[in-house]
Amino acid sequence: MKIFIRLLAALILLCPRGVFGLDRFVVSEGQSVFGEIFYHTLSANETLLDVARAYDQGYNQIVLANPGLDPWLPPEGHPVLIPKKFVLPEGPHTGILINLPEMRLYYFRTEGRSLTVYTAPIGVGTEGKLTTEGVYTVYRKKERPYWHVPPSIREEDPSLPEVVPPGPENPLGNYALYLSRGAYAIHGTNKPWGIGRRVSHGCIRLYPEDIEALFPLVPVGTPVRVLYQPVKLGLKGDRVYLQVFPDIEGRVSEPMLQVIKMASRLERETGYNISLDLFRVRKALKNPNGVPQVVGRVK
Repeated sequence: MKIFIRLLAALILLCPRGVFGLDRFVVSEGQSVFGEIFYHTLSANETLLDVARAYDQGYNQIVLANPGLDPWLPPEGHPVLIPKKFVLPEGPHTGILINLPEMRLYYFRTEGRSLTVYTAPIGVGTEGKLTTEGVYTVYRKKERPYWHVPPSIREEDPSLPEVVPPGPENPLGNYALYLSRGAYAIHGTNKPWGIGRRVSHGCIRLYPEDIEALFPLVPVGTPVRVLYQPVKLGLKGDRVYLQVFPDIEGRVSEPMLQVIKMASRLERETGYNISLDLFRVRKALKNPNGVPQVVGRVK
């Protein structure tokens, strides 16, 4: 298994990202944790941003999972943890889910008899401009979109024109999914380094290769739920996993209480008896590195 993962990692780095696009997983009934954690060995002149994009990770994920490692000048030969294990946000698991503090998008669809999930890192709104939580709908799709610059953005930068045509200067990239409320859209970007950061005015940005893969999969009318869940709890086999990201807006006042409530909801939904190790839960909450940790068992 370890040899297979190393070979897969090498293949991902050798092939263009457009070949792979989004990460895709089959969601098993009663299970809400998927993927694997592995390591990548840095080569000369490789930054953490290079590694993040090669493995379809955001800047936040790769930096949180590798504390103390210089993102711009990491030492050659150093192992980099690649956190490709995910705990699903709380449902319902339909359409598109956008988890703001995690800076990640999930898209659920049925393929054959299986529920599958496609996932990708995203860039989100800067302080005071985070996308409003709630339910939206994809009401329009556009390839090679024009950017009609909002007046508020032109006030910040008067040098901007009223309309930016398709091309390398267009911050929407080559594809856009327009949402039904506000001026929000899920789109590409001409600045891939912003994925996994707070960089936008409220829109959701994806790597160019991810939005290219997502665009044809998502029909008009798809529901989009924008969530704020820095703490996620899930099951895989008989293990309970906790995945914690920084509470970027300071909205969760009692995270331990939230974990206990989430465990109670999981028990009701699955019929399992969940036993939490509160020492491990506290440790994970104090170190929100985005890497799923085992914090309990299913009895």
